Amino acid sequence: METNSRRNFIRGMALTGLGTIALPKSKAFASVLKEQESNPTKGKVILFQGDSITDGNRGRNTDPNHIMGHGYAFSIASRLGARYPKKKLTFYNRGVSGNKVNDLAARWQKDTLDLKPDVLSILVGVNDSASVVFKREPVISVEEYEKGYRALLDQTKAQFPDIQFVLCEPFILKVGKVKDNWEAYQKDISQRQAIVKKLAEQYNAVFVGLQEVFDKACKKAPANYWIWDGVHPTVAGHELITRKWLKMAKKKVL
Repeated sequence: METNSRRNFIRGMALTGLGTIALPKSKAFASVLKEQESNPTKGKVILFQGDSITDGNRGRNTDPNHIMGHGYAFSIASRLGARYPKKKLTFYNRGVSGNKVNDLAARWQKDTLDLKPDVLSILVGVNDSASVVFKREPVISVEEYEKGYRALLDQTKAQFPDIQFVLCEPFILKVGKVKDNWEAYQKDISQRQAIVKKLAEQYNAVFVGLQEVFDKACKKAPANYWIWDGVHPTVAGHELITRKWLKMAKKKVL
């Protein structure tokens, strides 16, 4: 009888364990996030915004295994999170493939302001440039780009006066369709790069210059080793962004 009772107890515990494991990961992680958000000692919220380079095929639910995507945002979050667990940093990736500044504006409340970031990292511009090069509607001129970008910063600063901006320079390399339209691309993107640098100065933001990083890297390996189509980085290319971002922004964001 005693043996049977013990077996029943073990079996019951095993079933209980299985029931726990079978809980949907998204719900389980959502409860953890809710607990963290209600914790008054939680650390800074670091948000990455932008287009497909930031998106990195990120998850669209709360599954922590995929939530940050597979690009530079993931690499930065993994390094800072592992290195500084006591700081209880929270990372969000809200990059969306194909986005231009007008697209960011359309979702800014939900995907930025509602997340209450302490640090906001933005990388956007290459799709805006492509809209001019290929005349894709809506075409976002250089002037509209600056106006839209500035409006996003003003809107965010008004709600979060102490926010730290990290503005990443858009970049290209002479590969694929970019190579085929090199002069037009280079003329346009250089103007947007200058705008981002100017905005960084005006808003006391961290400026992450990336064009020079990729240009220098091409002395070590061909352009398509770093950016396979002239726009989207390879794994090695994302590592270059990660290193530069951490070098320029780490002390400011922690």
